[in-house]
Parts: sequence; structure tokens; C-alpha cells
Amino acid sequence: MSPPAPSRPGGLGLGLRANLAQFSLLVGVNALVGGMVGQERSVLSLLATQVFGLAAVSAALTYIVAFGLAKAATNFAAGALADRYGRKPVLVAGWLVGLPVPLLIIWAPTWGWVVAANVLLGINQGLCWSTTVIMKIDLAGPRRRGLAMGLNEAAGYGAVALTAYLTGLLAARHGLRPEPFFLGLAYAGLGLGLSALLVRETRGHAELEADLTEAARATGLGSASAGPRGGAGDERLSTRQVFVLASVRERALSACSQAGLVNNLNDGLAWGLLPLLFTRGGLAVGQVGLLAALYPAVWGLGQLVTGALSDRLGRKRLIVGGMLLQAVALAGTALAGSFPPWAASAILLGIGTAMVYPTLLAAIGDVAHPSWRASAVGVYRWWRDAGFAVGALLAGVVADLAGLRAAVWVVAALTAASGLVVAVRMYETHPAPGQP
Repeated sequence: MSPPAPSRPGGLGLGLRANLAQFSLLVGVNALVGGMVGQERSVLSLLATQVFGLAAVSAALTYIVAFGLAKAATNFAAGALADRYGRKPVLVAGWLVGLPVPLLIIWAPTWGWVVAANVLLGINQGLCWSTTVIMKIDLAGPRRRGLAMGLNEAAGYGAVALTAYLTGLLAARHGLRPEPFFLGLAYAGLGLGLSALLVRETRGHAELEADLTEAARATGLGSASAGPRGGAGDERLSTRQVFVLASVRERALSACSQAGLVNNLNDGLAWGLLPLLFTRGGLAVGQVGLLAALYPAVWGLGQLVTGALSDRLGRKRLIVGGMLLQAVALAGTALAGSFPPWAASAILLGIGTAMVYPTLLAAIGDVAHPSWRASAVGVYRWWRDAGFAVGALLAGVVADLAGLRAAVWVVAALTAASGLVVAVRMYETHPAPGQP
């Protein structure tokens, strides 16, 4: 029988069961956040080439560069803002920024409008997704952190997949604009309403966990949030100190940060370049939409299993295995030339990403002390989502110089190298029972 969830007088407690209503609400809110990205996955690269006439792949992918840079910078700010002002204000602000995005794409007379819309979308994602991650870590406590991240990411990327599929169907039936983006309008309005009216602040839960961590140390019992090995422990850290820890100095945090960057580097490739590869391979728009949905669908659903599995088996082996499996899947994509093998590669890519995505976030939560955890999540997500911009730039330049398949091979090699870096540099942050 498991021990009761930690709590303090007044009803504030840690754990999924103790916070089921708010946790479930935040899962739903993050599904809406994911849907805002999903509205673009099937159609925006096609919009660039077929409506706005952008011939160069690197030019067509400028919207992903704008999105990635805006999201990365906002992730970094979101963690610090959430620690300073609370989680809920940051979440509501993110939805306010996201409201104009579908309208800008619908009305865009030039490609610059679409790029501007993706700057706003990046800010929306950085504020909203980062905050729902932080809030779920606050509520779940240390025992089920992997499961909490699995549920969060499954909801978000399940919505990405479903919306990508639906927008592909709408585009095949009605054209690339405006109908596919009506879904985004509905998501933004509903997300803002739920966040403003029903979501409650969770910073008190992080403060409770910090108190329990220090109490456990004082009694010699240890803690699941004991801080980095040989690192800064529970002292209050500046944003700069957290950035250095998570980027370079702390082995597990920095290994996770580089793996996150490379993971989203190959996701940027899948988002912007693979629809072009599939179209040039002779697939119809509906088939492209199905492939664009298949990868995040497997990714999203798989996280329901992999997040909880990392609580039992540990984080490191899932991260290493997931990165190497993604590399194999990308190599398969480069070798294939028809729908069935492309679909098989998309499934493998989704499985590999599912192994990595919630596990990296859980590892950050394992190492970072609650007093600076939101900032650490922000730094990790800064590096991770910078991968969108790096991936779009790298894939676009290589594709223009050497072809679409060459770009896929380059990203496959980088993904394999990242997995090896984790294998060498990272220690296990959440040992399975019986492990040292």
C-alpha cells in the first residue's frame, strides 16, 4: 500500500489523486495548446509553395525559424516569470497572445504576415505549454512526475495529431485557406476562457514540496528533489546561475538540454520538410495530412506509457534508446519512396520521440530544486525549442544545396550522436528499485 500524498493544513497536497480535478483541467488546456500548433502541421508548408510561390525550401521554412526562436526565448522567460509572479498569470497571457494567430494566417496578403503569426504562435506556446508543464510538476510531486509529464505531453501532441489530420481533410475538401484555421480560432477562445475562469494557481504546491524536501534533509531521510549531484542544492539561484547549470555545468541537466534541442531539430524537419518530400514523392494532400498526423499521434499516445515507465525503469535508458530509434526512423524516411514505408518510419519516429519527450522533462524535475525548478524547466525548454529554428535552417540549407533526402540523412546522424552524448554524460536521475 502506497503512503498518502504529502499535504499541509488547509487542504493543499501533492500527488495526482489529491489534485485530480485541477490536473485533469490542465491536461485539457494543454490539448488546446497543442491544437494551436496542429492547425499548421499539414498545410503551412504547402501554403508557402502553392499560394505564396516560395521556391527555395529555406525560404518556405522561415515560419518554423520564427516560431522556434520566439518559443525558445519565451520558454526561458516563462520559467522565470512563473517563479516570480505565479503560474496562472503567465498562462492567461499566453492565450491572449495566441488569439490573433489563426486570423493573421487566414487574412495574410503576403508571406510576412504568416511569419509574424508564427512569432505570436511561438510566444503563445512558450507561455502556455511551459506553464502547464510547470503546474503539473507542482501538483504531481516527486513520486509520479514521469506519469504526469506523460499525460501532459500525450494530451498536447495527441491534439497536434488530431488537428493535423482534420486540417488535412479540410484542406483537401475546401482548400488551404480559410477553413483549416477555424479550428485554431475555437481552440484559442476555449483555452483563454478555461485558463482565466477555472485554472487555479499552483505555486503553493511547489513551496510545499520545497518545505517537505528541507524537512526530509533535516531528518536525514533524503528527497527526490535533492538538487544536482555536487551542485547548488536548495539555495536560491539567480536566473543566470540556473542557465549555466542547465546548459553546461550540471551533467544531467546539460545532457537533457542538448537532447531536447536535437529532438526538436528533427521535429522541425518533420514539420516543415517532410510534407514537401511526401508531395514531391507523389502523395496527395490527404495522404500528406495522414502522415503528418501519424507521427505525433504515436508520439502522443506513447507518452501515456513511457512517462510512467520512466518512473519504474529510470530516465536514462529511455532517453538514449529513444534518440537512437529516432535516428533509425529518419534513415528509413530517407530511404523510402512510397506511402507504406513512410508510414512505418513515422510510427517508429513517434515511438522514439515518446520515449524521450516526457522523460527529459521528468529528469529536469528530478534534479532541479523546487525553489528554482520553474526556471530550470524554462532553460531546458529554451534549448529544446531552439531546435525548431536550428532544424529548419539546417534542413532548408542542406535541402537547397543537396536535396530533401540529404537533409533527412544529416538530421538522422545528429540525432544518433545526441543519444550517444546522453549515454556518456548523463547519470541516472531516478534510479529504479534496486539500482544504486
